[in-house]
Amino acid sequence: MTRIAVVTGASSGIGAATARALSTDYTVYCVARRADRLEALAGEIGGVAVPCDVTDPDQVDRLAEQVGGRVDLLVNNAGGALGQDPLVDDDLHRWPAMYAVNVVGAARVTQALIPALRAAEGTVIFMSSTAAEAAYEGGGGYCGVKSAVRSMATALRLELVGEPIRVCEISPGMVRTDEFSLVRFAGDEARAAAVYAGVAEPLVAEDIAEAIAWMASRPKHVNVDRMVIRPRAQAANHKVFRG
Repeated sequence: MTRIAVVTGASSGIGAATARALSTDYTVYCVARRADRLEALAGEIGGVAVPCDVTDPDQVDRLAEQVGGRVDLLVNNAGGALGQDPLVDDDLHRWPAMYAVNVVGAARVTQALIPALRAAEGTVIFMSSTAAEAAYEGGGGYCGVKSAVRSMATALRLELVGEPIRVCEISPGMVRTDEFSLVRFAGDEARAAAVYAGVAEPLVAEDIAEAIAWMASRPKHVNVDRMVIRPRAQAANHKVFRG
């Protein structure tokens, strides 16, 4: 029987890399808002493109209908950061948007697919961040968002104990992708580039994708509760070697 994986936020970055990494062992449903990118990715890996905004309940319901009655792996990757301003100056209009995608969107997709995950004795992987490990200046919004993702994953694991479903979390540190920092800083290329300035080898999307594939491939009785992955140059959120 063909195994089924669903990857949200699959149109770029970690999501696209994860879809590629999983495609050798799964039929991958590539989920995101940008249909053109999804079609290209699905064509490349033999997957299925499902344009879907995870903040829209009707679209998530249609996703569940399209995927069908079995899901072996759900990777809740859709999300991102908006801004990095001090709390007293931050544009709080951005906070609900971050929560809507990172937290509520992941919860909504999980709810919609849990019957199919139960049927397949599947695995759910939540994408948190080292932003959930410790707060940093300018991270009041995003650190809170990813801490909420962590709490959601932990609560779900407790709630489903005794059921044949694994609930895992992956917590990446500094990952250089084409879009994450550009989106965070509203297209400011100089500010986005400064995040990685002097860091010879930040993580790349494929590093996280490989870890996700490994996590999902463990024996059924093995649950990797949380994996924290940073580049060697990053000892903590605030401690980065820049040569």
